[in-house]
Amino acid sequence: MTVADEWVEVYQDLHRNPELSFQETRTAGIVAERLRALGYDVTEGVGRTGVVGVLVNGDGPVVLLRADMDALPVAESTGLDYASTVRSTDPEGHDVAVMHACGHDVHVTCLLAAATELAADRGSWSGTILAVFQPAEELGAGATAMLEDGMYGRFPKPVVVLGQHVAPLPAGVIGLRSGAAFAAADGVRITMHGRGAHGSRPEASVDPVVMAAATVMRLQTIVSREIAGTETAVVTVGKMTAGTVGNVIPDSAELVLNIRTYDPKVLDRVLTSVTRIVDGEAAAAGAPRSPEIDHVTSFPAVVNDAAAVEATRAALSSVSFAVVDPGPVTGSEDVGMFATAAGAPCVYWLLGGADPAQFQGLTSIEQIAEKVREIPSNHSPLFAPVIDPTLAIGQAALVAAARVWLGPGA
Repeated sequence: MTVADEWVEVYQDLHRNPELSFQETRTAGIVAERLRALGYDVTEGVGRTGVVGVLVNGDGPVVLLRADMDALPVAESTGLDYASTVRSTDPEGHDVAVMHACGHDVHVTCLLAAATELAADRGSWSGTILAVFQPAEELGAGATAMLEDGMYGRFPKPVVVLGQHVAPLPAGVIGLRSGAAFAAADGVRITMHGRGAHGSRPEASVDPVVMAAATVMRLQTIVSREIAGTETAVVTVGKMTAGTVGNVIPDSAELVLNIRTYDPKVLDRVLTSVTRIVDGEAAAAGAPRSPEIDHVTSFPAVVNDAAAVEATRAALSSVSFAVVDPGPVTGSEDVGMFATAAGAPCVYWLLGGADPAQFQGLTSIEQIAEKVREIPSNHSPLFAPVIDPTLAIGQAALVAAARVWLGPGA
């Protein structure tokens, strides 16, 4: 299975020109132009920068195919001749490098290619294609923005939500799992208040840097000592900000946490523990006032419907080298919100994008899993899916899965 030159060019162009969350205007324009040329009824600006293409082809089910469009504030280090050199301004006003380090350029290209194939072969199916190009997945805000913009009042509700995410599995392999497939993601911002002073006189201060450092270490005990071995949680302190120069003890320090869980009850326990630890460390340090703890982002786990997965499995097997169970993924996605809001099942799979040559000679699942851990993965500045056969199989997977749910041709 070989990808057409047209889609190689589209992919490389998107990769060269990434856009941050809710800034995907160029990408949205390319998507809208191509869909219109295919005969889709196109609406732009859904949820700020989202695009929805509707192709009605007689009576039959409505099938939603989804791709996300946004990139990350990452400086690319792949050395590819189509590598990004783009810089942009992030939501906090910082000048940042931008890269498609999560592979959303793959998702957009595959969905455009699938939309093209389905539009060209309307005699073989009936129903409605809802091609959804979503902004701001990286913020966990894009699906919410589209739904709050009246998506299902403006467009028909689907009978199923289908999509895929490129990953460092061997290209040609698809990862498909029933039940909780991707973790829920929650973001917490903590501001710890101290009392500033000269760096030479720490006794005159209540040092928020020390307070924050102690908090970071104590937070690690939530997973190691409060979550059972049979449960899953990840607590990451991804950002710590305090001070401006070395000889000034600042007034405050900020921590930004990322929490991943599959079970809402586990999430509640983690959030309760975060509050207890933060308040306790502030009290132990003699903080002049209580910390501020803001739950800034939250989106649920992606739960693949078991019956829908089994209905779709054979179609995915027919266009890939193998369909495997990747186990629960601690990465997160907001695609499931489209399914929940529609009362429809979700089938969301991993699309292998790693060079198959790196897996030659490996015969066991354990060996393959170890190699996957070694390969630059999503969000790495070295993340570089191979173009062929990744794009070709991604296109074929979307088409094959859609055909399972669409009605028969005339």
